[in-house]
Amino acid sequence: MHTTDDAESASHRDTLRSSLAALVSRFTPVDGEYPMPGMPSLTFYRISRPSEQSKDMSKVALIVAVQGSKTITAGDISFDYNPEHYLLSSISMPLAGSVREASREIPYLSLVLELDPKRVADLLASNTLPPPDEAPSSLGIGRGRVTLELLEAIWRLVKLLDTPKHIPSLAPLAEQEVIYRLLMGAQGARLRQSLIADSRSFKISRAVEWIKAHYAEPIRIDDLARHVSMSLSSLHEHFKDTTTLSPLQYQKRLRLFEARKLLVKRGNDVQVVASEVGYENPSQFHREYKRLFGATPAQDMIRLRAE
Repeated sequence: MHTTDDAESASHRDTLRSSLAALVSRFTPVDGEYPMPGMPSLTFYRISRPSEQSKDMSKVALIVAVQGSKTITAGDISFDYNPEHYLLSSISMPLAGSVREASREIPYLSLVLELDPKRVADLLASNTLPPPDEAPSSLGIGRGRVTLELLEAIWRLVKLLDTPKHIPSLAPLAEQEVIYRLLMGAQGARLRQSLIADSRSFKISRAVEWIKAHYAEPIRIDDLARHVSMSLSSLHEHFKDTTTLSPLQYQKRLRLFEARKLLVKRGNDVQVVASEVGYENPSQFHREYKRLFGATPAQDMIRLRAE
């Protein structure tokens, strides 16, 4: 039996969702990606039709579908999410995604809030937080339900865009509330584990950051294992459990995504870009690029620029 309080809570939740969708829609006039002025950690997205699967590298971030729905795939695990759910990525990892529900009248709207691990760690260090609701899986991304408390915190953060003069003072506080709600929610343990020194998640995060810093260089896996104080077998096992790839596969994927960014941004000669991201053999670069993105570098660059 539903009580009056339940009905009022549901009504409040619906009002917040509608208001949040209206805010995001106002700042995304046409399809595309919109970094928010004054809030470098916050980006909005608008897509007006269901999309084919696209591939990218995630950030350490909160991902919320404000309107519409999308499917994200990590390895052989897929997550469907809509305004009822959020995704939390605790590590940079390869993902594939496709928008499922979107139209010109009711576009897919989403926001991504990049999380600064130092800010999360500072919040953990300054508070004695109760234990989170659930233990995490080893995979570096998971799905949680958008609680009313989290929804309110997200709405307060986004609403600040209407008063830019208050952003410098209030945005850090609003982001901290969002982080707190995440730490206390179903995916909170995922964030906590990635920041506990000497935990497996923490070591894999360090390994990922090391590869990102040296992706264009030849990598010796035994050097990487020593850097994060893990055995070779343990590094391989837990790295793949977390990111769905081996360290060398991760490096290759990162090289290809970085090459794609350079091609779109600068339009350089393909061979120059291949060399810049660490490929010595142009034929190998073309072959692996086409295998991942479904088009040659030149074809992909033309298509992405047209979009």
